Amino acid sequence: MGNIAVFGGTFNPFHIGHYEILKTLCESDLFYKVLLIPDRIPPHKKVTYTVSDEDRIEMCRIAAKDFEKAEICLIEFEREGKSYTVDTVKELRSTYPDDKFYITVGADMVKTLDTWYNFKELKKIASFAAFNRGGDKEFKKDVERMRTLGVDILVFENEITKVSSSELRVNLKPELLPEKVYEYANKRRIYKQ
Repeated sequence: MGNIAVFGGTFNPFHIGHYEILKTLCESDLFYKVLLIPDRIPPHKKVTYTVSDEDRIEMCRIAAKDFEKAEICLIEFEREGKSYTVDTVKELRSTYPDDKFYITVGADMVKTLDTWYNFKELKKIASFAAFNRGGDKEFKKDVERMRTLGVDILVFENEITKVSSSELRVNLKPELLPEKVYEYANKRRIYKQ
C-alpha cells in the first residue's frame, strides 16, 4: 500500500504556481506517484475559455516531464458530464485498490470543501494535501474547521506563488509559467487575442 497524490485542475494555463505544487508533491517521500488530472468539465467554474483540451493536456504533459513521479491521467476525459472529484477517486480506487489518495487543494478550495458534490462520501475515501497559495490569512482556521468535520488534511507549508490564470490568459508573462510551457503556449499562440 502506498500514497498517491491527485492533482486536478483546469490548468489553463499550467502556470508557475501549479508547477511549484507539482514539484513539492513529487519531492515528498509521502507519495510514490502524482497523478496530474486535467478537468474536462470543472463543476465549480463556468467554462468561458476557448483553449482546446489538447493544448491544456499538452501543457500538463510538458510540465510532468520534469518529474519522475508525475503522470498524466485523462480519467475525466473518459467520462461524460461534469468532473466530480468523488467519481474520479472512486474510479481510481478500482485501478489502485491498495493505495491511499490525497487530493491536492489550494486555500480557496479548503474553504469550500464541505460544499463539494457528495462531500460526505469523498472525505471517507480520500485525504487532502493542502497548499496556502498566496498567503491566505484564514487558511489555518479553514483547515481546522474541515478537520472538525472529519476531513483528513495534510498541510504543506511551502510558499506557493499566487497567479491569476484569467490575467495570464490576457497577458502571458513568461516569468509566471514554466519555461517550456511558455514556449509551447507562445509558439502556438494559444492565448493571443
